[in-house]
Amino acid sequence: MKEKLQQLLVRADLQASDDQQRQLLELVALLDKWNKAYNLTSVRDPSDMLVRHILDSLVVSPYLEGRRFIDVGTGPGLPGLPLAIVNPDKQFVLLDSLGKRIRFIRTVVHQLGLKNVEAVQSRVEDFCPEQKFDGVLSRAFASLDDMLSWCAHLPTAEGRFLALKGQYPEQELQSLPAHLECHRVYPLTVPEQEGDRHLVVIKQASQ
Repeated sequence: MKEKLQQLLVRADLQASDDQQRQLLELVALLDKWNKAYNLTSVRDPSDMLVRHILDSLVVSPYLEGRRFIDVGTGPGLPGLPLAIVNPDKQFVLLDSLGKRIRFIRTVVHQLGLKNVEAVQSRVEDFCPEQKFDGVLSRAFASLDDMLSWCAHLPTAEGRFLALKGQYPEQELQSLPAHLECHRVYPLTVPEQEGDRHLVVIKQASQ
């Protein structure tokens, strides 16, 4: 598994220290263990988890601008946990409404000694942070429209929405509300994963 992770990182042109790689592998081991009892993900094979969960999250890392991020509808901590591991200088709030997912994330945070992750159990529309975020991340929202309306209160004025999508979401981008605009859409390459991946970055429309 260690070798496979190293190969995937090289192929994706990503950096992670030996300690960070150990933490990523530990995350996969914990996800595999908890998954047997709590059904946190439909991906059963730890080797597939490396590709479809860890690498699929890490490819977003080069596009993170700022220090404070929230991962909404994080599920078992994706993409938030892998991103927090390789970005110890940034702070991450991982938000989900389901207790078993938040318990899992808190276990990971404790066992891996992560100092830059806060797990919060809440519906996104009910969550009122004391401090707003430089980036609002989502990997799980069904539609861009839902994400933008439910998370409107979370970013700072200069903050960005970062949505991980499959195919290029042309139709969704055509129906953006007037106060928002598409900053960039980055095609993402995830080694050994079939199908398109895109990162959609939305910002406040220029005044």
